[in-house]
Formats: sequence, structure tokens, C-alpha cells
Amino acid sequence: FLCGDVVTAFTSPTNLVSTTTTTPSSSMTMMIGGEGELLVNTATNFVSDAMTMTTNTITNTEDISSSLVLSFADQGQNLAGIFFQSSLLPYLAYLYFIGFRENKIPALSNFGLQFILFFVVSTIPSGIISKSTYGVTLANCDWLHGSAEFLLTVANVMLVLGFKEQATSMATASVGGGSATAAIGGNDDDSATNSNSLTISRVLAFGSFAIFVATCVLGPSMFETHTPFMAGVGDLPAATSAALPWASQHPDPENALSIPTWIIHYSSVIEFIIAMRLVWEYAKRTGNETWKGLTWGMLPLHASGVCACTYHLFYNNMQFIVTMQAGLTALGNLTCAIAAYRIAVSNGWTFGDLNPFNKDNESEDNDSTKRMTAVKTSSSAAVVVEQDSSSENSLVLFGKITATTIVLSYLTKYGELGVDFPFSVNPPLALGIIVAVPLLTAFPYLQESNFLSFGKDEDGEEKKGLSMADVKKFGAAGILAYVLTELAFWAVAFPVASTALYQTSGHWPDVINDATDRTTVLGFIFAGANVARLLVPVRLGAALALAPWVDENITNRENNE
Repeated sequence: FLCGDVVTAFTSPTNLVSTTTTTPSSSMTMMIGGEGELLVNTATNFVSDAMTMTTNTITNTEDISSSLVLSFADQGQNLAGIFFQSSLLPYLAYLYFIGFRENKIPALSNFGLQFILFFVVSTIPSGIISKSTYGVTLANCDWLHGSAEFLLTVANVMLVLGFKEQATSMATASVGGGSATAAIGGNDDDSATNSNSLTISRVLAFGSFAIFVATCVLGPSMFETHTPFMAGVGDLPAATSAALPWASQHPDPENALSIPTWIIHYSSVIEFIIAMRLVWEYAKRTGNETWKGLTWGMLPLHASGVCACTYHLFYNNMQFIVTMQAGLTALGNLTCAIAAYRIAVSNGWTFGDLNPFNKDNESEDNDSTKRMTAVKTSSSAAVVVEQDSSSENSLVLFGKITATTIVLSYLTKYGELGVDFPFSVNPPLALGIIVAVPLLTAFPYLQESNFLSFGKDEDGEEKKGLSMADVKKFGAAGILAYVLTELAFWAVAFPVASTALYQTSGHWPDVINDATDRTTVLGFIFAGANVARLLVPVRLGAALALAPWVDENITNRENNE
């Protein structure tokens, strides 16, 4: 996999951009979650070109040498390749720190993070086969694409189940009068149950990998280039799809994802979102707030998954998403490594733990155990928190995930046939989607976090932020000031969106006659509106600052005169 990243640029200079950034496929992007599929083309290009170079070695060694020098020179200008290379070491550091023994991360979740390395490995042969056998990139070979992505879904399921089972055992211990210490450490019954669950999960995970290997071996002789994953179960017949009332102008492209592959993609993204929430709740249950930093660290990786889905939404037409996802991958792996380091340090990790032969480890273990016991004991009284996704039955949770992904898959695959934007290169709208979804995901955590101090309330407690109550204290002037600030946003939104479209496409939007321009402008405004939602304190603060002027010059103007 590292080689696949390093030699991304094994192409001629004229083909560097189109070959290197043409296909997002599954690789390290979703190292822990999100939907990492924009990276397989690195391994694909490497092996395909390496095979060509091997053949040329027999005929012309001088040409090979010059090609190698040129390829590595080109690599220096390939941002996606640089980002992909730089993302590996942070992820390995993340695995090391998050697996620190005193972190007490659920074993099943830890194995899920490790199993993602098998998913990364799987992208290499699948990329080789798609390129060498069919002459296409992995994203355009559905049966291989879906087979590789399935391993990522397996990893994410284990990540979610591990934290879910841990949360359930902690809540049960609290309700039954037990302590958080027993719940986190695990009593004998829980340990036996978790051990069995881990064993079964490992068997199923490695079994899925074995099936993938068999598919790679037998598939090329059985399937065509665009054979759908899992025989396209759930796909509508071509005649039925073409007969849909809204699909008359846009038949389903041959490189469109099948329903099973869309389900795999959406489930990976949704499972990762749930994992972020479970990690956040785990921080509350254990009383160790540093776990919340991991949720924030996972956000760039979630965004990288959104990049992949957006790429497929536009039928793999916008190549800049490859570089964008690569950058988010490197950033996400780094932020997760930092978050895991903070968690490990809070649980007693020291640099001495890097040395497995350190004689002081035993005494350090005792000290860290004491610290962990203190943390667990202090949090035992607050183990039961508000109801969340961790409190419902696992079967119910995954039933909801399955139903949601099926609905989203059908809406995406057949619904987009009725609109024009997926069939054109529309960077503004794609960026709007990529930005808006992670912002909406982050918004609840931003609300729960006390990043800014806004003074104390009437009870003398710290206020978590401004509210409409503060604005209403100014009466009519406060309400009018808030309305004016909102109108100002919408007055600015359309010109800004129109200018953005002009800068990217070279023409001003025709929102009356051109449906694509109308959709693009609305996408920009939608993204801006979600950014504005995150800036509610700023908007409220602007309204409060404006209220005295409104009171003096509008609501009480006659009295003042």
C-alpha cells in the first residue's frame, strides 16, 4: 500500500493529471471510518505501469531508467500522492496510542480499526484486476468496487458494535447498582461474553476477506467490466429504469453504482457517524473528556467519506475531489493520532511505554492502574446519561441503518436520473455538499461544547452561549435587530453564490432559464446557511450590538426627536 502511494505518478507527464486523479477508490482515506475510496487508483497505476516497465526492461533498459526518474520527479508535483503518503504514519500512530492498555478501548472496536488495514490491502489486487483485465479504474468496475468496500463496512460495524456493547454493559452495571469500574474493566461474565463476541467477529471478518480473495481469483473469468456487485440484487431492470417518468432524458450510465454498492457506501458513512456519537457518549460515561477530542478528530475522515459519495453522485466526473479527499485523509489521520495521544496520556501513558523491555513498566502500570481506578470511581455515579443510540438494541440500531441506507440508495441511484446536475461538472455544488454534510454532523457537538464563555445566568451558573432570550431583553428593538441581521445574510448570500459560480464556470448564473445554474446557486446558499448555523452566537452577538442603534434610530426615533 505504501508503494502504491509513493509511485502514484508512474505515468507520463501528459497523462499525469487524468491518470492520477481520475478514480477515487478505496484505500487509506477512511482509515477509521468514512468511506475511503478515492485512493485505489494509486495502487492501480503503480502496478499497471510497473508491469509495463517490467516488460520494457527486457527490451530497453535505458527507457526504463529515464521513465523512473521522470515518474519520481512528477510525484513531487502530485498533491494527492503526497497527501496519501503522509497519511500512513499518522494512522499507525493512531492505532498505537488508541490501543494503549489503560485506554480500555473495547476490544472489538480496536480490532475493527486494525481490520481496516486488511481493507487497505484488498484495494491493491482489486485495483490491479480492474486496470489490467478490464482497462478501467476500480470505481468503474462495480463488482470489484463493491467487494473491496464491503470490507470497510465490516470494519465499521465492529467499531460501532464494540463501543455499543461497552456502553450497554456500563449502563446495565449502573442500573443494577454496580460500579463503572466493573463495567469498564469487565466482570467475568461480561469478559466471557465480549471474548466470544470478539472471536465470532474475527472469524466473520477474516471469512469476508477470504471471500474477497476468492472473488478476485475467480471473478475475472466470470464477470464483465460493469457486472454489478452481488449480481445487482435490488437493481431495477434497465427497461423499468428507463421507463421512470423523470428519467426519460438521462438513462442510467454504465458506470453508475449498483444498489448493493450504494448501500455499502452509505452504510459506511452512517456507521462512522454513529461511531463518532458513541465515542462522545463514552467520554461522558467514563468521565474522561479527552475522548471527545477523538470525535472531533474523526470529523475530517467523515468528510473524506462524503467526498467519495459525492464523487459517485456525479458519476466520477470531478477529479479535484481526489486531491481534496487525500488532504482530508492526511488531516484526519493526524487529528485522530493527536486525539489518541491525548487519551493515552490522560490514562497514564509515558515515553517509557515505548520500550517494551523497560523494567519500570511494572511500577508505571501500577501507578496508571491507580489513576484509572480513581477516574472510574469518580465517574461511577454519573454512568447513566441521557438516552442515545447506545441505549437501543443492536439489532434495532442496525435495522434502522439498513433501512436508511436502502432508501438513500434508491433515491440516489434513480432519483438523480430526473435532474441535470449529476451529468455535468459542477464543482460549486459538489463543494457545497462536501462542506454542508460534515458541518451538519459537527453542529450537535459544537452546541454541547463550551468553547466560549458568555457570562453567568440568573442562577450564577456559566452560560454556554447567547440565546434569543438575550435578544428579547431589548424588546422590539432586539427582535428587529435580529431580523435585520438575518436579512443581511440572505441579501449577501445570492451575490456571493453568483460570484462563486462566475469564478468557477466563467458565466453569471441564469437562475430563470438554466436549471443547472439554479441548482448550483441554491447549493452555495445551502452550504452558506449551514455555516451560518454554526455561527449562531456570532449572529446573536451582531443583533445585540445592533439593538441599541435600532432602538435609537428606528423604534424610538419619534420620541428621541
